[in-house]
Amino acid sequence: MNLANLQRLLIWGLLGPIVALNVWLLSQVYRYFEPVITLFAIAAMVAFLLNYPVRAFQRSRMTRTQAVALVLMITCTVLAILLLLLVPLLIDQTNQLLKRIPDWLGVSQTNLAALDQWARDRNLSISLRDIGDRLSTQLETQLQTLIRETLNLAVATLSGFINTILVLVLSSYMLLYGDRLWYGLINLLPNRIRLPFSESLRLNFHNFFICQILLAGFMGVVLLFYFLVRNVPFAILFALVIGVAELVPLVGASLGIGLVCLLLALQNVGLAVEVAIVAVILQQIRDNVLAPRMMGNFTGLNPIWIFVALLAGLQIAGFLGIIVAVPIAGTVKGTLDAIYNAENNRMLTKDAVAKSQPENNREI
Repeated sequence: MNLANLQRLLIWGLLGPIVALNVWLLSQVYRYFEPVITLFAIAAMVAFLLNYPVRAFQRSRMTRTQAVALVLMITCTVLAILLLLLVPLLIDQTNQLLKRIPDWLGVSQTNLAALDQWARDRNLSISLRDIGDRLSTQLETQLQTLIRETLNLAVATLSGFINTILVLVLSSYMLLYGDRLWYGLINLLPNRIRLPFSESLRLNFHNFFICQILLAGFMGVVLLFYFLVRNVPFAILFALVIGVAELVPLVGASLGIGLVCLLLALQNVGLAVEVAIVAVILQQIRDNVLAPRMMGNFTGLNPIWIFVALLAGLQIAGFLGIIVAVPIAGTVKGTLDAIYNAENNRMLTKDAVAKSQPENNREI
């Protein structure tokens, strides 16, 4: 083994522990400053999304300050309408769901007992009743935990209202002065990294957030109409659960659909199967028709690396880490690819110049 291979092996051998140490340190720093980092991260994402309508209003010859004030006024109005109309409905449906789950468990036990008897009549060694008892025990335990957690609903609602105001205030300042802060931070990077990193970050977050929100809205709205037409219980709550779960790449859609179908199966297995079929069909339309046209292969990441990024984001920053893990991983890959391509182009240019030198000299 020559010296170059030995150096390469040594570098890769040390890279793993160094990355692991940095991830651990990052998670510790995040846990210490979690409330502040979460608040600023949410405000930055809100400002990023609101910047699009602000720019649209600026094109109609409005000043930046006027456009920001108008967009914030519209946003506050929409949030107030949602708080007055949607939130009470969701709280009511959640309370009704928690109250009806015990009854649904009783119905599911009856159905499982009938299936268990059917299996015994045909000498099938399947104990569905035991499976149902374990499932019921687990669900009842989780239900009791949820009921205890609802006692803190008033405090959580007040805290959420205060945090929403802080997010809007921070977002307004970021919309007005965020460009100066951003360019100040970007200018701290080396010249060869500055432009690729800035462009990759903008493209990845733009494609991810805009497209994920639109695709999640598509799933939630279409399923809401379907739930209302089929008289599915807790239609708004279940459609919102699936829509929010859609924001998580790869696994979110399956988790949301599976949770809703599991709850429906406790009451009506046929309805649960029907909802699962419709949701999976919509998911296929979303993944194979809408998503490729809207997003394309915007990260270029292998699905395995996406899973790794999601797990790392979950470990470091919880749900917020899951949301931003994929665009951050795409930004890192895009930056490295841009630097690598720039280096290759530079080397190719040097080789072309070097090859052309003898010919020029001969002509002279």
